[in-house]
Amino acid sequence: MLQVRKSEERGLAEHGWLSSRHTFSFAEYYDPKHMGFGPLRVINEDRVQGGQGFGTHGHQNMEIISYVLGGALEHKDSLGTGSVLRYGDVQRMSAGTGVRHSEFNHDPKDTVHFLQIWVMPEQQGVKPSYEEKHFDEASKRGQLRLIVSPDGREGSLRMNQDAYLYASILDGADKLTHPLASGRLGYVQVARGSLSVNGTRLNAGDALKIENESDITLEGAESAEVLVFDLPR
Repeated sequence: MLQVRKSEERGLAEHGWLSSRHTFSFAEYYDPKHMGFGPLRVINEDRVQGGQGFGTHGHQNMEIISYVLGGALEHKDSLGTGSVLRYGDVQRMSAGTGVRHSEFNHDPKDTVHFLQIWVMPEQQGVKPSYEEKHFDEASKRGQLRLIVSPDGREGSLRMNQDAYLYASILDGADKLTHPLASGRLGYVQVARGSLSVNGTRLNAGDALKIENESDITLEGAESAEVLVFDLPR
């Protein structure tokens, strides 16, 4: 089963300082047909204007992943962690029993563009933790680079769920196939450009749910950057 989620069909939130597109139901956007996919609960494509950001707020029992596509996003949290995330940086925060954090764009001229991803945890009430890593373009170009996994294999970040997140930059004759084990779900989110996934053409902002398929095939890319999820049901 293949189900396309078109970019223009996503939920829209315009707050002046923030422009956000919600793949799944989030905040004031509610759609019972789009409540998540397996443990994948949120994919928000956010653009934050210069000198603006998310004030300090709390999370519990959620794996939160930030994938920065442009600009500089400053992060501070109640764990005492603070950093500035730029293109290629990936952050994973396990909210667990509770964490408070803020995200801010200090550059007055440049917009921060990033994907915020929430994955429901395998275990509730874990000790909050934070991790980040830079994945350069070369490590993603023409291949699937594992960036988040349940065990931190291959230099990936570790999350509290039996899910795997890959990033790839593809163009031209590049073709990749990722096998899906029986009972596993696939999900592809296009961050930039366009490509075909299992024969379905997708453009920037589009996504594809993949169920009861033996693999995920990426090809026919035009300056594409994609995230590929391998998920439990």
